[in-house]
Amino acid sequence: MTTPSPRQQGLQRVLDASRYVTDFKKGLLAHLANPKRAITTCFPVEMDDGSVRSFFGYRVLHNNVLGPGKGGLRFHPSLSLEEVSSLAALMTWKCALIDVPFGGAKGGVTCDTKQLSEGELRRITRRFIAELGDNIGPHTDIPAPDMYTNAQTMAWVYDTYDTMHPGRNNRPVVTGKPVDQGGSLGRRDATGNGVVFATEHFVRLRGIDGQHHLQDLRVAIQGFGNVGLAAARAFAAAGARVVALSDSHGTIYREEGIDPEQALAFKRAEGRLAGMPGTTSIDNAALLTSPCDILVPAATASQVHAENAGAIQARLVVEAANDPITPQADLILQERGIFCRNAASRYCLTSSPMPVVSA
Repeated sequence: MTTPSPRQQGLQRVLDASRYVTDFKKGLLAHLANPKRAITTCFPVEMDDGSVRSFFGYRVLHNNVLGPGKGGLRFHPSLSLEEVSSLAALMTWKCALIDVPFGGAKGGVTCDTKQLSEGELRRITRRFIAELGDNIGPHTDIPAPDMYTNAQTMAWVYDTYDTMHPGRNNRPVVTGKPVDQGGSLGRRDATGNGVVFATEHFVRLRGIDGQHHLQDLRVAIQGFGNVGLAAARAFAAAGARVVALSDSHGTIYREEGIDPEQALAFKRAEGRLAGMPGTTSIDNAALLTSPCDILVPAATASQVHAENAGAIQARLVVEAANDPITPQADLILQERGIFCRNAASRYCLTSSPMPVVSA
């Protein structure tokens, strides 16, 4: 079975959600299925060895009815306009559902940060922002950190935009900046902590197999970036057992629990999690179906799909990544009595009408 494209999945979610709204005007759904503005730019960057490489960058503003666009900038080798468009639409629904005055946007550059120096990343970021020009801004479209971007990247975004627009306060052009440049304390760990807050709230209200606290519940986390690491730390602090962790190289599993700090130290030393002493190394696909009570997809989209949803053993799936569960998998999990919760929003735009808990 072929997994639907990001655009197909996004359209399916809109259609599924529309069944619960009876006063849509004719043609409005078709309008919401498309972005307001989609930018593709190809730009040259001088590399450290003196050569010149061309990079493709994208920025999509899906909707700005509620306010300026808001959404991350990601750097990834497989990034495409279709993916960015789908993620921008998800930001529209997220902002609307939690009632914040922003529209949905997303963007990024197709590149492999692991193969680039800091100087090359700086030049790529600056040239990309220069190419976007006035298509971003405090009252237009506000970027943020995302996959393989961070506070340093946002500092480059701000500095480039500020140079292009002298004489005014340009700090609101981007969120996720370093604190000394106007960023917020706790921003880096906010999403991962939110995952745990949402999980705690759900467990208190509904319970997992009769238990209404996190103590000793088994948690499997797919992804060990900013979100996955912060979530692992918070789950461990709450008394849960983090039994599985993964990065792009593989997964480690330990029924007795994995210390997130030891895992981080090993990854920094070895460049990967696989092979950590005292753990069993398995492939990343096996993490999703490993024995656990709570599954946290914190990596990329469409990881839980029609072909593996039937084998998931978790009783609760908490979405930390963008759109990690396909619409088909939503239905399969719902039929199996497995709850799915989104850590970022109060209600989830999926085929299931059940409310999503949040902190």
